[in-house]
Amino acid sequence: MRVKICGITKLEDAQVAIECGADALGFVFYEKSPRYITPKAAKEIIKNLPPFVEKVGLFVNEKMKNIDEISFGAKLTLAQLHWEVSLDEIKSLKTPYLQVVRAKNKEDIFKLQDEYRLVDAFVKEYGGVGKKLDLSWFDEIDCRKIILAGGLEAKDLKEIKKMGFYGVDVSSGVEKSKGIKDHKKIEEFIRALKG
Repeated sequence: MRVKICGITKLEDAQVAIECGADALGFVFYEKSPRYITPKAAKEIIKNLPPFVEKVGLFVNEKMKNIDEISFGAKLTLAQLHWEVSLDEIKSLKTPYLQVVRAKNKEDIFKLQDEYRLVDAFVKEYGGVGKKLDLSWFDEIDCRKIILAGGLEAKDLKEIKKMGFYGVDVSSGVEKSKGIKDHKKIEEFIRALKG
C-alpha cells in the first residue's frame, strides 16, 4: 500500500518522510490552509529530493492554467484537485491529476468509481483537520482505486490494511503542529503500514 505524507513545508520533514518509505509528498497551494507553501518554497524543497518520489500539489478552486504553471515551475508530478471540477476544465489541464471526493455519506464514495481518487471526510476547511471517515462505508467494496484520507493515525492502519486500499494520505496524524511534522510519528505511521 502506498503512502503520501501531505502538508510538507520543510525540507527536513520531506527527507525524513522519504527515508521512512513515503511514496509521495504533498504540498498545499491553498492560501487559506495553515500548511500553505509558496510555489517558490516548494520548488526549493523539491529540487533537493531524490528521484522516484511523487511530488503532489494540492489545489482548491484554482484555474487550470495556474495549476499547470505552478506544477511546471515547482516540478510537481501530480495535481490533487479538492473541488468538483468540470469535464471542460479537466480537459484543459496538462498536468497529471487526481480528483478528491469529499465524502459526506457512504454514497459519495462511489463518485468517480472508475478512476483512481482520493476519498477524504467532508469539512468546510478542505481537509487537514483530522476528521475521520466511517470505515464501515468501505466494507465489501472494491477499494483498489481509492486513496484513503481523513484523520489517519498509526493505530488505525491495522484495520485499514485489510481493506485493500491503493494508498493512504496523512497530514494531521503525523504532525507536532499544523505544517510541522513529527518525525517519530512519520516513522511509526509508515512502519505500521509497510512493516
